[in-house]
Amino acid sequence: MEHVLETGRLRLRPFTDDEAEVARVVALDNDPGVRRFIDGGRPVSPDTVRRTTLPRLLGPGFRAAEERATGEWLGWFCLEPRPGPGPGDGPDWRAPELGYRLRRAAWGRGYATEGARALVRTAFTVLGAERVTAQTMTVNTGSRRVLEKAGLRYLRTFFEEWPEAIEGSERGDVAYGLTREEWERIGPTPPT
Repeated sequence: MEHVLETGRLRLRPFTDDEAEVARVVALDNDPGVRRFIDGGRPVSPDTVRRTTLPRLLGPGFRAAEERATGEWLGWFCLEPRPGPGPGDGPDWRAPELGYRLRRAAWGRGYATEGARALVRTAFTVLGAERVTAQTMTVNTGSRRVLEKAGLRYLRTFFEEWPEAIEGSERGDVAYGLTREEWERIGPTPPT
C-alpha cells in the first residue's frame, strides 16, 4: 500500500521524513483535544516525534492526509498490518487495524469517514484482507460514529491496565470489526 490514494476530497500519501512533516505531526500531537482519548492530551516533544512517532508513520499502512483542493495537511490515516508470523516476514495484511488522527480544524467535515471508507475498500479490494479491525475508548463517541459509518460493527468492550488512567478510561475500550463477507454483503460504501 505504498501508492497515493485519492478520494473525492482527500489525498492520502506516504509520509516523508523531512522537517516539515515533523513540524506538522508535532503540532497535531500537541493539541490536547486531538490526543484526549490517547494519553489525556500530554505534550509531545519534537525529539519524541523524530525518534518514535515518525518512524512508525513511515511504516507500512500509514498515510498523511491532505485536502485535494488546497493541499492543506489534515492529519493521518492508517491501515496498519500485523507483523509477519516469523522473523524477516513482511507485513500481514489479513486483518489490518484502521486508525486516524486529524487536526481539530478538520473535525465535523466528514473527512474521517471519507478516509476510513477508502481504506476499508482498499483493504478488501487491493490488499486481500479478510477482516478490518479498529478500537477506541468507549467514551470516544466521535470515533465510534466514524467506524460505524465506515461499515465496522461493534464487537465488544474490554478493559486494559494503563500506566496512567485518563478521563473515561474507567469505561474501557471498544473493539470494532468488519469481515470481507460482511463488506461484500453490504456493498462498498461511497467515498463521502
